[in-house]
Amino acid sequence: MNRPALSRAAAVPFVAAPLMASLLLMAPVAQALPAPPHGPPAHAAAPRNDDAGDPDHPVRITVGRFEPRTVTPQATISVAGTLENTGDQPISDIRVRLQRGEVRTTRAELASAVRDADPATTVVPPFQPVRGGLAPGESLEFSYSLPAAELHMDRDGVYPVVLNVNGTALSPSGTPGDDERRRVGELATFVVRQQVTPAAHTTAAWLWPITERSHRTAAGTFADDGLADSIAGGRLDRALTVIERLPSTTTPGSSDTVPALPVTLAVDPALVEELTVMADGPYPVGGTDSAGTGTDAARAFLDRLRAVADVHPVVALPYGDVDADALMAAGLEPELTRTLPGTAAGTAQAPPSTGGNPSPATNTSPAGGTGTAGPGTTPPRTGASAGVDILKNALDVEPRSDLAWPAGGSLRADTLATLQAGGMSQVVLTTDGLTDGDRAVGLPNGRAGARSSVSTAAGPLEVLVADPTLSTIAGSAEQAPGGPRMAEQRYLAELAVLSLQAPRGSEQTVLVAPPRAVDAGPDGAGAMMADTAGLPWLRAGSLDGLTRGPSAPAGSLADPVDAVQLDATGLGTIAEGMAARDDLAGAVVGDPDAALEATDAAAARASSVAWRGDPSGFRAAAEDFRASVDRLRGRVTLLAPADGTYSLAASDSPLVLTVHNDLPFAVQVRLDLHTRGNRGLSIADIGTQTLAPHERTTLQVPTQVRQSGGFAVTAALTTPSGGALGDPVQMDVKSTAYGPISLLITIGSAALLGLLFLRRLVRFLLRRRRAANQSPPDDGVPAIGPEGALVPRPPTRSPV
Repeated sequence: MNRPALSRAAAVPFVAAPLMASLLLMAPVAQALPAPPHGPPAHAAAPRNDDAGDPDHPVRITVGRFEPRTVTPQATISVAGTLENTGDQPISDIRVRLQRGEVRTTRAELASAVRDADPATTVVPPFQPVRGGLAPGESLEFSYSLPAAELHMDRDGVYPVVLNVNGTALSPSGTPGDDERRRVGELATFVVRQQVTPAAHTTAAWLWPITERSHRTAAGTFADDGLADSIAGGRLDRALTVIERLPSTTTPGSSDTVPALPVTLAVDPALVEELTVMADGPYPVGGTDSAGTGTDAARAFLDRLRAVADVHPVVALPYGDVDADALMAAGLEPELTRTLPGTAAGTAQAPPSTGGNPSPATNTSPAGGTGTAGPGTTPPRTGASAGVDILKNALDVEPRSDLAWPAGGSLRADTLATLQAGGMSQVVLTTDGLTDGDRAVGLPNGRAGARSSVSTAAGPLEVLVADPTLSTIAGSAEQAPGGPRMAEQRYLAELAVLSLQAPRGSEQTVLVAPPRAVDAGPDGAGAMMADTAGLPWLRAGSLDGLTRGPSAPAGSLADPVDAVQLDATGLGTIAEGMAARDDLAGAVVGDPDAALEATDAAAARASSVAWRGDPSGFRAAAEDFRASVDRLRGRVTLLAPADGTYSLAASDSPLVLTVHNDLPFAVQVRLDLHTRGNRGLSIADIGTQTLAPHERTTLQVPTQVRQSGGFAVTAALTTPSGGALGDPVQMDVKSTAYGPISLLITIGSAALLGLLFLRRLVRFLLRRRRAANQSPPDDGVPAIGPEGALVPRPPTRSPV
């Protein structure tokens, strides 16, 4: 099928050269370098994430226990975990010690320790032996403990420490017999010494994403069964388990239990819709008849999510978690609005009953008939957005729909204006999204306040500032060097210096909002949440509580230089598809956004922020969406005659054509007919015609034949604005009727024949008269010719 007659160049109203920017993640604590026990510390090299790739440090250290989380001078520090030899040489005579560096009491000092690793040689206790050796590829459990007094931590603060592992192995040169005891592994972390009665408190609130890249095609079917893996032991399963295992507390005055920390869940309606389709099962996968395996897992996951949503606040994300800045850069503001949860204009959805592919019907009606959409119609809306309805119906909750949380933590000014017009009254940004955002998170020092505001054309807008360092630590805890317990210790260190640097008796607030693709479990992020609710110098807060907490001036909205992070080619393809969609919308009878909700849902899933790190996958999804719009337009077609020929019996006989509208909604079309050379056959314009849904319609087109014979005619359907629908049809039109010219020629020929006959008759009569005047009277006696011969007289009647 040919694509609609829409120019690719005209369909891309944006600059197709966005700057691609990588996400800058806070580096983990740097590894310390060996240094003599006495003398000045050496300057640290660049931080290393893991010693396993360093041939000089072949032992990977994983820590399972690091207690206590905050120490006092009388405490005993206990460390236990696993040592793994990732090198190719055996290691023996293994010894371990914990050595510390200089105390840090402000967030700026701690950030400096992360950037430029403290070699942690201020206090160096003696090594303790570890029983056993390590062959290449083997692992060995270890435990280590020492009194906190031996580290001489005489001030409250955060102390960089290094878990130093020494052993005997072949030297890097590999010289036989050149064995030496040296550092074979190291792991940097922090020890927190905090006051028993803290001088200031820090309240931490959490915003937890429940999102996943869509596994559905633009048609609504499943391209793969990856979501089944994610909810059954995969990333989403772990993310939900974190919330399920949070500690609970009893409500004062009752026996009801509530979570000790109210975590706000940011849920993508497209994900819940996808899970609902799976739960309804069976569902085909990969365009084949084979069914997916996730029906039972989807039902169980929805039950778990419903139970969690019953006790934790829920925020509705835009449908598909679209990349708002990218859509605005592509000139697709209406498409962004159709995904928003805070406005009735947010119509994008592809419910299980339709899947974006309504079943066809073949009824026939005259032009302008009404008909019905048939089975598979969308359930009635409640007046809220489609995204809010999806969450209400599936989770039995009333989600918030006025909070915007861009995935990158920053927004263009025009994007923010569109979000405000779409019902957003609060936005979550990171420090990069504001010109002075560091002040909101206590950098370089002072009190942190997660609440701020920015001035917009529509008035002041409340901003919640997410702490990028804490958010990254929580979101990548499972991949942290040393394991999730070390990520938890870094989390506590950041919060500890916030409390230490704040004025005595003050309250400060932070917001932790991990990245969308958070991959953390109960041992990492879950433990951090539990610490928030369990340590005396921390307090558990909520998003609503942050709005009543202290505020910090964070400047104005920063112009993000990396606002467009989706691939430019794929974004151009999305724009082309939306131009074809908008052209079709102009033909829809009734509400075009309601009629094309599944198409808008497909566009949203194809332009999700989840595609930022996968440009090839994004381009494929964009092409799939573009092709789906072409298929949709191709469902309004002209039906060609069986033999490709039409016959006209009279000069004014109408041309009767059959049109099939296979869409579930009525559309208005125009019929474009033209003949080759446009001679001998005139075809009238019948104007705009209304085609009923799921029906065949006959169209009678007046014609005027000026001469008999055959005519080559091309017929095509277009939208009222001229975009092609379906494929053009070539046909032969034959006529046996006399047209005006043929009739004139025939009459003229007959008249000429009559004149010629009359001329001959007149001439004959004249000759006869002359002959009669010159001949003797006819007395019945033959005339006598020469020599007496008898000559017959001429006949008296004409032979004609």
